[in-house]
Amino acid sequence: MAARRSLIRSSLAIGCAVLMAASTTVLPTAAEAQRRGASLVRDAEVENTIRVYAAPLFAAAGLANDSISVHLVNDRVLNAFVAGGQRIFINTGLLMRAERPAQVIGVLAHEIGHIAGGHLARMGDAMDSASTVMILSMLFGAAAAVAGSGEGAAAAILGGQQVAERNFLAYTRGQESSADQAGATYLEATHQSVSGLIEFLRIIGNQEALTVGRQDPYVRSHPLTPERVAALESRLSRSPYRNAKDTPENIERFKRMQAKLVGYLDGLERTLQQYPESDTSLYGRYARAFAYFRALDFSRAMSETESLIGQYPNDPYFRELKADILFNQGKVAESLPAIETAYRLAPNEPLIALGVGQRLVALEDGSRLPEAIRILKDVTLKEPDNSMAWQQLASAYGRTGDIGQASLASAERYLVIGALRDARGLAERAAHILPEGSPGWLRAQDIISAAKDEQREQRNRR
Repeated sequence: MAARRSLIRSSLAIGCAVLMAASTTVLPTAAEAQRRGASLVRDAEVENTIRVYAAPLFAAAGLANDSISVHLVNDRVLNAFVAGGQRIFINTGLLMRAERPAQVIGVLAHEIGHIAGGHLARMGDAMDSASTVMILSMLFGAAAAVAGSGEGAAAAILGGQQVAERNFLAYTRGQESSADQAGATYLEATHQSVSGLIEFLRIIGNQEALTVGRQDPYVRSHPLTPERVAALESRLSRSPYRNAKDTPENIERFKRMQAKLVGYLDGLERTLQQYPESDTSLYGRYARAFAYFRALDFSRAMSETESLIGQYPNDPYFRELKADILFNQGKVAESLPAIETAYRLAPNEPLIALGVGQRLVALEDGSRLPEAIRILKDVTLKEPDNSMAWQQLASAYGRTGDIGQASLASAERYLVIGALRDARGLAERAAHILPEGSPGWLRAQDIISAAKDEQREQRNRR
């Protein structure tokens, strides 16, 4: 397992689950996806919202923000958990059922408390190994199914069942109380109220009377006691920030996030019930735009989106949605100006950058391939586990005739999705073509060596 972990890091890191807004090459069928488990979710705006919520908490905990990854799980049940070291997993069901930003932020603070407290490590080597295997399986499974661009950037299927979300990650009651108090400390350090966490605990507390099979996994993996809530309420009563309110900025991000998730995940009928045509707010139009998009009613989706762009011309995510609507109709060239504008407005969003690169590769204009390569290389530096970015980069190199770099990029892609034999074969091909001693040749050697080590470990485990 150490070989796999070092391999991931040497190829630098991310892997999440995805809104398939621009899914053009989804590999597994829907039935296969359901059989294998839930999906992870990738979305630039939702991820940015969670990062904004979590960043001050990471700092308050003395943790490097870039050393912790937050992953969104496309699952209706209410759950969040820490696994595989410094990875926080949060379900879309939790995000959609939360009533205000402070509840989501409170959960993040609690989970960061588990990380800062080293609770996973204390479960023992066997437990840590099991969770690491499961989480990496989830991430590799996600990467294997990556397809799409811009808004969704990728859709991913979890490898295996949802073991990581269930009882083998259960914390002790002492650890839960410790994480509560640590989370409260981080909230107070950032001048926020612990009331949101208390509200969330009361929500899950209502499930404790249910039979185990009907409980959300959060109840089973995070044992709740009246003493925990009482301790937090006592702390709240003494806190100088007990009456702190959600900031307008956090409320805005929260409402947009929920509107997007409802529109994309709940289907057109349910979306129109929650956001009827009479609702002309930003959130109503945004939710309906996604619902119409998912229903393939591109005309109405574009109408709602254009109305948002007209009112908010400098919003990158509205431009991104327009680009995806056009792209999904096969209008590659027409979608490019919108995604390029989104990229200009949000230059640090890798998923939006990937959307630009994907479209440049898909164009007939070979003169723009060097630009595509530059953008896609930047994406892989920021998200080395993004298999779609590696796939697009390989295509761009291939179209320019650079077979050595194309083979190396393909080897990186197969490495990400866990296809070790293919990764090794393509790395060997790249090493044969690229100049000996060059950075690409050296990287190919790393992939060959790591793939051999992992294949050996797999044989030994059988």
